[in-house]
Amino acid sequence: MANSSANNQLIKLEDLHKFDNFEVLAKQVVEGTIIGLHKSPFHGFSVEFAEHRIYNNGDPLKNVDWKVFARTDKLFVKRYEEETNLRARIVIDTSSSMYFPEPENNDRDVPFTKLGFSIVSAAALMHIFKKQRDAVGLSIFNDKVESHTKTRSTTVHHRLINATLEKALNNKDRGVKTGAAQCLHEIAENTPRRSMVIIFSDMLENQENADAVFSALQHLKHNKHEVILFHVVDQQKEVEFAFSNRPYEFIDLETDERVKLESNQIKDYYFKKMQEFKKALNLRCAQYGIDLVEADINKDFTQILIPYLNKRIKMG
Repeated sequence: MANSSANNQLIKLEDLHKFDNFEVLAKQVVEGTIIGLHKSPFHGFSVEFAEHRIYNNGDPLKNVDWKVFARTDKLFVKRYEEETNLRARIVIDTSSSMYFPEPENNDRDVPFTKLGFSIVSAAALMHIFKKQRDAVGLSIFNDKVESHTKTRSTTVHHRLINATLEKALNNKDRGVKTGAAQCLHEIAENTPRRSMVIIFSDMLENQENADAVFSALQHLKHNKHEVILFHVVDQQKEVEFAFSNRPYEFIDLETDERVKLESNQIKDYYFKKMQEFKKALNLRCAQYGIDLVEADINKDFTQILIPYLNKRIKMG
């Protein structure tokens, strides 16, 4: 699998105003990503790839797309409307920790906050769902479930979801805590039909609540949903703790708690705790059959779209 322009974002947060709406933005992200795929199962596909699936023995030859075969030397059949019946639910964590790194304190060329990256990724997936005529719903949560739409495939519904995403992107509220465990249980209860549930979250719940969060993830799997958890992080700062050895004031975006210290005073301890947290998250997701994908906001959108496309192909 090729990584298109490794650390190159296709779009930066400050450029979003150039797009009339999220649908145009999403198209730009998806087209740019597909163009950048060189050696992958999707080589030779145009942005219309969503209308095809891999040929299986016994499929009628009349459904083979010979134009795609001529370009790729691979057999694909045209996917018809009755085959594109995936039900998907996008779940986005909008608690205040997802606003990191705040633009005014961003000393690097990081184009997105974690929330901004999640929302643009969701818009790109929405563009794919629309082309596949798949039904999709959106859930937004922080300390409570702020939005939980129905699951539909109509154009009006897609516009409603895109407007909700845009509103969340422009929200300036801070000091909002997360209640991931309670909210994910509620979302599981209110998603009655089997769906692909795609979660964007930094999973930064209080450690005392870790077991409750894992229980909520298990609830989704118990209800027979396919789950992809995109663990959205700033790899450089939040995982590697790559701060210069000088005094900083570290601020908890959810509680506004502040502490002043030099980064090297806590770097080893922080790194150890973060590795323990990631190990536990990986272990639980593996136990529950949840696809866990580390999504680094410093990288491009292939890390979101390729895991989804692979999952979709596996689901048939």
